[in-house]
Amino acid sequence: MKKETLILTQEWDKTFPKSGKVDHSKVTFINRYGITLAADMYVPKNAEGKLPAIAVSGPFGAVKEQCSGLYAQTLAERGFLTIAFDPSFTGESGGQPRFMASPDINTEDFQSAVDFLSVQENVDADRIGILGICGWGGMALNTAALDTRIKATVAATMYDMSRVNANEYFDSEDSEEKRFEKKSALNALRTAEYAKGEYSRGGGCVELPVPDDMPFFVKDYSEYYKGRAYHERSLNSNEGWNSIGCMSFMNQPILRYTNEIRSAVLIIHGEKAHSCYFSKDAYAAMTKDSKYTDNKELMIIPGAVHTDLYDNTQVIPFDKIEGFYREYLK
Repeated sequence: MKKETLILTQEWDKTFPKSGKVDHSKVTFINRYGITLAADMYVPKNAEGKLPAIAVSGPFGAVKEQCSGLYAQTLAERGFLTIAFDPSFTGESGGQPRFMASPDINTEDFQSAVDFLSVQENVDADRIGILGICGWGGMALNTAALDTRIKATVAATMYDMSRVNANEYFDSEDSEEKRFEKKSALNALRTAEYAKGEYSRGGGCVELPVPDDMPFFVKDYSEYYKGRAYHERSLNSNEGWNSIGCMSFMNQPILRYTNEIRSAVLIIHGEKAHSCYFSKDAYAAMTKDSKYTDNKELMIIPGAVHTDLYDNTQVIPFDKIEGFYREYLK
C-alpha cells in the first residue's frame, strides 16, 4: 500500500492551547481505498509500555485542529495514546475530489485509524476505542457495529447524517415527495456541474453576526465555526461541502445494525441541543431487541446545547469519558 505524500503543517495551528503534559506529532496512514489520512498523535509525556489508544474524529465538516483535537489532547493528558484525524477529502488528508463525504468511505476512515493504532509499538492492540463527535458520532456507531477490534465507543452530541440528509432537521421533510424533489434537484446539478467540469460548494455556516430571526442552533454553529474556533481548512468555517458531496447519505442508513454491537458504547448529548433526538433515538434503536445492553449508556447533560460538547470543558464530561474507557479498555 503506497501512501500519498501530504503537505502537513508543522506549526501549532489548533483552536485550543497546546498542553505541556503530552507529546504531539503528525502521522499519516492509508485506508483500504488508497486514501492517505493525516492525523495528530498525542502521547502522554514519559509514557512507558503499551497504552490504551483512542481514535477521534468529527464534527462533520470540521478538522482535527478543532474539537476532535481538543478531545484527543485531553484524553492523552489522562493517560491514553490518541489520534485526531481528518476524514478523506478534507483537511490535510488526501482524496480527490475535495469536499466529498461517503457513509462507506468515512466508516472506513475510522477502521483505518484502528488499523494504524493496532500496529504501533506503544499501543496495546486489545485496548482500542474510538470517539466520534456530531456527525462522526453516528459514524462511530456504524463503525462499532462493523469492527470487532473496537472495545469501546463514545458518541458525543451525535448526528445521524443519513437521517438528516434524507429527512431534514426534525424530520420536517420525511416524505417520498420531499425526497424526490431534493434528489431531482441534486441530480440536475450533477449534470450541470459535470458539463462545466467543476463542483460548487454548498456553503458553510452563516456569517457573523447571525440575523436575529435565524434558529438558535444556526447561531450556535456560527459562533463556533466562524467565531471562536475558525480554521482555514474547516469546511464549516468556510464554503462547506460540495453541493452534491453528501447526497449518498440519503438512501444509506448507517445505523441499521447497531443493536448487534457487543462492545461498550457511551452516547452523550446536551439536554437543550437541537440534535438531542438523534442520540435518544440511536440509543433506543441500539438497545431494542439487543442481547448486549449491559455495557450501553445514554448520558444527557442538563442545560447543555449542541456546541457545548465541542469545546466547553466545563460541560464536556471528561471524567465520565475517562472512566468509561478505563472500564472497557482493560
